[in-house]
Amino acid sequence: MGTVRAPRSLRANAAINFNGERLNGHSSGKVSAVAGLVAVASFSGAEAQQTSLPPVSVDAPVARQKPAATAPTPDQVRARNALRRAARRQQQQAKPAPAAAAPALAADRDRYADPAAPYKGDRLQASGKFPEPLLNTPKTVTVLTKDIIEDKNATTLKQAILSTAGVTLGSGEGGNAFGDRFFIRGFDARNDVFIDGVRDSGVSVRENFFTEQIEILRGPASSFAGRGTTGGAINIVTKEAQTDKSFYNMDTTFGTDQTRRIQLDINQMISPTFAMRAGGMFQDADVAGRNNTTDDRDGAFVATKWTPTDAIKVTTDYIHTDLHGIPDFGVPYYRPGSNGSSSQQFTSTAGAPYPDIGVNRNNFYGLVYRDFFHVQQDIGTVNTEVHVTPDLVISDKMRASQSLNSYVGTLAETPIATSPPTNATVTANPQSRYQPTQVLANQTEATYKFDAGGFRHTLLDGVEVSQERTSIDKYTGLSSETVTGNPFTGSGSLSGVSIYNPQFTDTPFSTTPALMGMPTKVRIDTSSVYALDSINYNDVLILNGGVRYDDYRINTSGWGALSGVSTFGTQEAEFGLPNFNVGVTIKPLPNGSVYAAYATSSDPVGSEFDGTSTAYGGLAPVVSGNPNQIFGPEKNKAAEIGTKWELFNRHLLLTAALFQTTKDNAREAFNVSSTANQTASCPYPAGTTGSISCIIAGSAYYVRGIDLGVGGKITDKWSVFGGLVLMQSAVTKSNVPTANMPQPFLYTTDVGLPLANVAHQSFSLLNKYQLDDMWEIGGQAVYRSKVYGGTLLAANEGTSIPSYWRYDAFVEAKIDKNWKLKLYVNNITNKLYYDALYQSGTPFVLEAPGRAAYLVLSARY
Repeated sequence: MGTVRAPRSLRANAAINFNGERLNGHSSGKVSAVAGLVAVASFSGAEAQQTSLPPVSVDAPVARQKPAATAPTPDQVRARNALRRAARRQQQQAKPAPAAAAPALAADRDRYADPAAPYKGDRLQASGKFPEPLLNTPKTVTVLTKDIIEDKNATTLKQAILSTAGVTLGSGEGGNAFGDRFFIRGFDARNDVFIDGVRDSGVSVRENFFTEQIEILRGPASSFAGRGTTGGAINIVTKEAQTDKSFYNMDTTFGTDQTRRIQLDINQMISPTFAMRAGGMFQDADVAGRNNTTDDRDGAFVATKWTPTDAIKVTTDYIHTDLHGIPDFGVPYYRPGSNGSSSQQFTSTAGAPYPDIGVNRNNFYGLVYRDFFHVQQDIGTVNTEVHVTPDLVISDKMRASQSLNSYVGTLAETPIATSPPTNATVTANPQSRYQPTQVLANQTEATYKFDAGGFRHTLLDGVEVSQERTSIDKYTGLSSETVTGNPFTGSGSLSGVSIYNPQFTDTPFSTTPALMGMPTKVRIDTSSVYALDSINYNDVLILNGGVRYDDYRINTSGWGALSGVSTFGTQEAEFGLPNFNVGVTIKPLPNGSVYAAYATSSDPVGSEFDGTSTAYGGLAPVVSGNPNQIFGPEKNKAAEIGTKWELFNRHLLLTAALFQTTKDNAREAFNVSSTANQTASCPYPAGTTGSISCIIAGSAYYVRGIDLGVGGKITDKWSVFGGLVLMQSAVTKSNVPTANMPQPFLYTTDVGLPLANVAHQSFSLLNKYQLDDMWEIGGQAVYRSKVYGGTLLAANEGTSIPSYWRYDAFVEAKIDKNWKLKLYVNNITNKLYYDALYQSGTPFVLEAPGRAAYLVLSARY
């Protein structure tokens, strides 16, 4: 009792802090004062007890017996257990639910796809023009994501597009270039291909080694993309450097068609704000099922990304591709009554491609020591984005590009049927081109987000300026004197070529093709302004609209040698092209939408840029038959209603749309002579002999149909992607004199006939299933209906290529986390089918590749 101690709680609080700082809700000064008073009181009391109080004795504690415990009744036990269970349930409900495990994302993933369902595209690259997810966008859009392109084994844009419903391939009619000529919803889109939102002018052949995603926008898109885009547009999204992680990818391919290919893709994060990505590709290959044809390629790309602050992003990229080899310009087409003249006899039998009636499908009708193709592209882009405020973004994109499309190929035309049929011959006509193209373009856009009256606006204003330059020439020196008994003509044509056993394939040449030196030069200057607004009301009602005005100027100059005349001439024109789009989307549920949309577009003369004939979208410096006559733009209108739904945890997107597109002031061509077919618009020029081609405007036609699509995951292991497109088309107005129709013939007018070069029914479906952590299997089915040939617009020649089904399959084995092995088999049944039909009375057809297997070894680090 000689030492007095303060209670422990007070001692601790008093000793924690000597600087008067607050601790546990009390200041140390107050705690010390209270502790001191308690200590003094305790000491004083103890001292008083020692001096004045009597001694106190304390007895030892006595243990008390515990009362006997009574066992709980069964009702008490049940009640107690019920209370415990209720308490546990309350505790579990109070705990936050564990976060779902995030899917493992590849470093080189598609930035715009659903991370958990890579077959499902969620957004488009042009987020300013299309700010809403695809679910809320009032337009049919087909997105080929990175995984879809890989599982299709599509190394070129052509391979990816042709296995997609609603898109068909055309050939180089009317002096147009051979290359990537696509038809979307029945309308020519060969110059409506874009790379990262900038038009890639000129017909080319495009590789996919630098491609992250392919977007197919269906229906008129002039308010989004400018001139043309009647049936739609194709946007290639390139790979971008990543600042979050470095990775190193390699793919090595070996194929039964002698393919040897290696592809590299390396991303290096140099700092948290700067990254560089580079890749390359080399390929040495033949073409399955086609003798002598080769498909060799090489290329490289480099991209950088710099984010010095959170508000600034600068990206750059440079792409170089070089494709070369021996081209395949098709096989001849048999028509009953064929006698080699330009007026083929046709009444009711359509005929067929010669391989369908017994000719070896591998036959090659070109000349391996003369024919070649060389397609080259160099594209450089600088893109800057500045977030002025969280709701205001200003971007500027500068593009400079140069491309070359150079080739000499052989067309197997004008077959002559004989008895016996094995003696049939064909004329091998050379087709050549040398077309360099240069483009300078700049896009400046401002995107502003703001609220007004409960509506959330995303307003985009833009200015675009572009300069497109090209020079179109052809080759001479295409004949050789070494062919005994079958001399070449001066133009390089060779008659008497056996259809069943081409005998001049390996003919040596003592001449080297040289440029004619009389090019047609084309200049297009376009200045555009546009404004687009997307208005979202509580994610229930979304309004979409936009306007664009293009000031389009074209000038052509040259000798007109490509059109068969030798005089020098110039043509020029200027058009103002106003276009607009409107759309409304209603969302009955968060995962669904119903929409209606209307849009316009314009096709000015010369807009296709590669054509040398006005009838096919070009503008020649000298127009034979009706010189100095330049027609106004073709005008297009489209309406579409549709619905989109996200199912299966919103990882599967289903789309359905009804559409109709009409074209007015379309151009036609027919022959005029001194005795036939002369009209006020097409008089027969004085001093002219023979027949000449006349171009006339004012016709009209439409395409309508239904477009169904699916993409994403049905289960965690089952991915699907595909579509079904059913269309009708018809010419509604034609100014071609009925006497001009070839006789004897089934038709006396084009009105009411369907369009040529259109597969009116098409279907595709890609499936992939993950068996376990190591194995995946997949396959693809593609259907195309019959495609009709014809002169320019209508299917009026009675020619056609048959419908077909094609099947592909693949199996993938993940060896470990870094390596995988994949086996593809394309065209499993070795189906003989055709990609395109030349529009003429003496057509040829482009034969598709046969069966081929590819083994791909991939490394991912």
